[in-house]
This record gives sequence, C-alpha cells and structure tokens, in this order.
Amino acid sequence: MTATYQELADRLESAYRAGPISPLRDGLDATDARAAYAVQAINTHRWQSRGRQIVGRKIGLTAKAVQEQLGVAQPDFGVLFSDMQIEDEGALFASQVLQPKAEAEVALILAADIRNVAATVDDVANATAYAVPAIEIVDSRIADWKITFADTVADNGSSAFFVLGNDKRPLPGLDLYSCGMVLQINGQVASVGAGAACFGHPLEAAAWLARTLASEGESLRAGDIVLTGALGPMVKIAPGDHVRALIGGLGSCQFSFNDEQQ
Repeated sequence: MTATYQELADRLESAYRAGPISPLRDGLDATDARAAYAVQAINTHRWQSRGRQIVGRKIGLTAKAVQEQLGVAQPDFGVLFSDMQIEDEGALFASQVLQPKAEAEVALILAADIRNVAATVDDVANATAYAVPAIEIVDSRIADWKITFADTVADNGSSAFFVLGNDKRPLPGLDLYSCGMVLQINGQVASVGAGAACFGHPLEAAAWLARTLASEGESLRAGDIVLTGALGPMVKIAPGDHVRALIGGLGSCQFSFNDEQQ
C-alpha cells in the first residue's frame, strides 16, 4: 500500500468535479472496513468545515447477494448532507452526477436519539417519528462502478442524492416486512422488491446502523433521516427519465432527471 488515507480522500473529493477515478487498490485492501471509514471520515470533516450540514445516514449493501458479490457479511453506511435532498417531484441534473442509479427505500425520521450499543428493532421503532417512501440516487466516483467494499465505504457509501415522499406514516399499523415496492422509469416497471429484501427488515438495518455507530462512540440523533437500504435492484438512469417509487402502505415519491438546469 502506497497511498495515504488523506491522498485517497483527496482523489475521491476531486472526482466529484473531475470525473471517475480508478479503484483505490493502492491504499485500501478490498475488505478493510476500518481504513475505508477513516477515508470517508476525512471527507465528511472536510465538507462540514465548508458548511455542509449532516441530516442523517444511509445504509447500503443490505442485500445478501450484493454482500456476497463484494465478499463481506455486513452492510455499510454513509453520511447524508442537507444539500443531497431533492424535493418530491423535483429535478436532478446531469451536471450533478457522474454515473447515477436509482433505488427505492424506506426512510425513517427519528424523534429521539439512539445511543445503545445493543440497539434492537424495538429501540428503533420507539425512536422513530414516522416513515416515508424514498428514492436514493446512488453514484460512484470509481470508474465503471468497479468497486470493492472498501471503495464504496470510502466513497461515502456511493451516495449522491435522495428524495423523500411527503406522506408521513407512523410505524404502528405499517407492514415494512412484506410491503411491496415498484420502481418505475418513465411509467414502466424497472425494479420490484419488498421490505424483507432489506437486511430481512428495514428496521433490522436501522438497528444494525445504530449499534455500529454506538460502538464507535457516535449515535443516531433526533431529527435524523435514515435511508434503510434498497428494497430491490438499483437501476441506471439517463437524462430525460422520470423516476417514481411506490411502496405499499407508504405511498410514492418521484423526480425528473434532466440534462441542464433551466
């Protein structure tokens, strides 16, 4: 290994403007979570120093098939900043992304902190104000998405933007296990799934995140947005696409992907 964590973070940060870079093979072993999160943290602190505001976390790699593909046995997480949110029925522009894909998720908005290193699904449920449907626009600063686990972690969980629905649904009465998901591109079905596809249950994914953060002396906080992970396969998007996610019991959200801002 020849590259320092700082050098890797600098490469990733510059890729947002200059375009995709090669995988980080010269500085990160493919499954080295601790090193990859150290690189992620450098850019998180850099962006905070520039005034970006953290509003929550995103969970990735919640599907067993994707974990097996990358040779890991756990999800990962990244940081959500306020300027990553696109309003429901809003627009994403081609100049804002490199090689975007969309996936539908359940988002939780917290009413209380979760600091428990042994956090359970019940702890998450008790701390949640409401759930909404979400679309995460994932992107990679690594060329052609040729990522390892360490690449995507260092790259803030391959994050980009997200959309939240406006219908706020309290958890009591919701079935987030067997709820169906349809992701449409231009009115056509592009991806289908269910709550159980997300780490067995979206609340299980959120509990994993809470435990992981607490073990590092951090926590989920009241007001945080938690994107719990994809309910089905992610889908490539192109300028001109209209993307809509529908999740049973939660409703829908949508956005347009445009060439240029008018």
